Amino acid sequence: MILTIEDKQFDSKEITQLYPAAVVKTGFEDETTQVSLEWIDIESKGKVEIVGYGIFVNLGEEVKHSFIFDTREEMDSAIGRVASQLKK
Repeated sequence: MILTIEDKQFDSKEITQLYPAAVVKTGFEDETTQVSLEWIDIESKGKVEIVGYGIFVNLGEEVKHSFIFDTREEMDSAIGRVASQLKK
């Protein structure tokens, strides 16, 4: 099955991980990292600065693709489009 995220296509057989996450500042210069949406919703309580939201696709250990959105609503909409492709 071919999945399309934004304008990029992936063969689902090659995807080893596909997940949404928040992108937050680590506190070291301009470095950022990914954290789970569950942690953002339940634990973060203003402890971190969210700089965006993303859909992350790993193809094995070496190849990683990131789709970054300014708002959670934009990411949720994109995730909905991915989910509808998976239901077919």
